[in-house]
Amino acid sequence: MSDLDYKNNFDHFSSIYAQNAFEVWSDLQKSCPIARSEKFRNMWVPTKYSDIEEIARDTDLFSSRSPVVAEFGAMADFGLQVPPISSDPPYHTSFRRLLLPFFSPSRIEALKPTVESLANELIDGFIDTGFFDGALDYAQHIPIKIIAKMLGIPDEDGDQFRIWVHNFLELAPTDITVAATNLLHFFEYFQSQIELRKSHPKDDLVTFLINAQIDNRALSDQEIFGGCLLLLVAGIDTTWSAIGASIWHLSLNLNDQKRLRSDPDLMPLAIEEFLRAFAPVTMAREVTRDSDFKGCPMKKGDPVLLPFPAANRDLDAFEDADIVILDRERNRHLAFGVGIHRCLGSNLARMELTTAIRTLLERLPEFKLKDPNTVVWSLGQVRGPRVLPIEF
Repeated sequence: MSDLDYKNNFDHFSSIYAQNAFEVWSDLQKSCPIARSEKFRNMWVPTKYSDIEEIARDTDLFSSRSPVVAEFGAMADFGLQVPPISSDPPYHTSFRRLLLPFFSPSRIEALKPTVESLANELIDGFIDTGFFDGALDYAQHIPIKIIAKMLGIPDEDGDQFRIWVHNFLELAPTDITVAATNLLHFFEYFQSQIELRKSHPKDDLVTFLINAQIDNRALSDQEIFGGCLLLLVAGIDTTWSAIGASIWHLSLNLNDQKRLRSDPDLMPLAIEEFLRAFAPVTMAREVTRDSDFKGCPMKKGDPVLLPFPAANRDLDAFEDADIVILDRERNRHLAFGVGIHRCLGSNLARMELTTAIRTLLERLPEFKLKDPNTVVWSLGQVRGPRVLPIEF
């Protein structure tokens, strides 16, 4: 790995970080558990489980108004809202409660046949070739299809979703022009969807938000727009990354593949372990007032990056944290965050991940990574493989 100084110049958009994140987290945890970054507006980056959990739970000192860290400014200063992850109590509490019915167990279970059918359809497309890209040919398509279904959006618009997500999470935080252009296109698209649902309602999230009330009032178009943006950003890249990283691990660890094939009852524990070891999501907070946190002089407005994946690989929190143990039973991982902002869609993500991996193991013979050097990992606050050549 390059001698880039991550203690003082942490850069989660560096390709070096993307390819070597495990090593970066481990080095920081041993030598400088809370890093800094002037490039990202004096950003702080805790890497220990205990520090990350404490910050995530402290909604008074650490606001969620800007959950994505951009070079050029806080997203909240540009009027961008993605409730409830971009809000604090009491508004957060009301908006989260509003969304809970849409992520009910019955709704998630109703989506499972769609995921199974899609997984099999994708596998049908490459099973006779002996090769597939685990990210491009498989992992990415499952969450895109499901989120489109939940939003009531035509399947053919899936490619546009993929572009928006890539731009939002990998390009926009370091390029204000991309950020503004992408947001405008997204707003125009969903504004037309909102107007369409007002005259032609459907059983989807857009219609649900139009008819919903918060604190005895209807939602504004901005809030409806933010709710749609939440599902797009939080529901696609994250699950795509989790599925891809799990395939990556299995392609490199044939004994784990064999074990899961011979003992499918192990799957629930294995899925939790994949979520721990390859948690895709890093969230962010913003310091609300000048304060000292563990000896760090944090100033009001400073961004704080919360790499939940680093917390999950903290040797002080997990025995053999850097090893994937399929039957790990004590697994209090932070893959879905912690505290009031714990992921609303965690059960949906688990269902998609479980179905995708189980179906792949049922349909394919032993598969392995074709060339480890060609694997490409995403940049920014969601980490997962974007190029993953697999042969079988």
